[in-house]
Amino acid sequence: MDTDIKNNEDNNIDEQYLMSIMAGSTKKETQNHELDSEKDKPPAKQRTKNKKSTEITYAEQFLTHHTMTKRGDKSIYIRPEYHERLSRIIQIIAEDQIPLYAYLDNILAYHFETFEKEITDDFNSKYRPIF
Repeated sequence: MDTDIKNNEDNNIDEQYLMSIMAGSTKKETQNHELDSEKDKPPAKQRTKNKKSTEITYAEQFLTHHTMTKRGDKSIYIRPEYHERLSRIIQIIAEDQIPLYAYLDNILAYHFETFEKEITDDFNSKYRPIF
């Protein structure tokens, strides 16, 4: 019988409220934040981008565009296993027709295009002018 009472008590616990208390905010602030985040989401725009990506194959999207004319003067460091994977993708799928730097540029261009709004929103929410 004691276990039945404990189970009923567990069902009435508002976990989100407890987590908000531990985080130092109130339930109302958490609910307002959730409502604001739902308003910010543009679901139709995201579906359009996903639809476009299904019409274009991976090779057409990333392995055929030569967006850069030269390597540039910047160095980047990536994990050795990622370098190996990227190199193999270029060797096999692209038949060595695109350089690694152009492939990475295409990947980054797609990433920024896809997540532009989210990145901008996060940046603006965390950027605070000094004065």
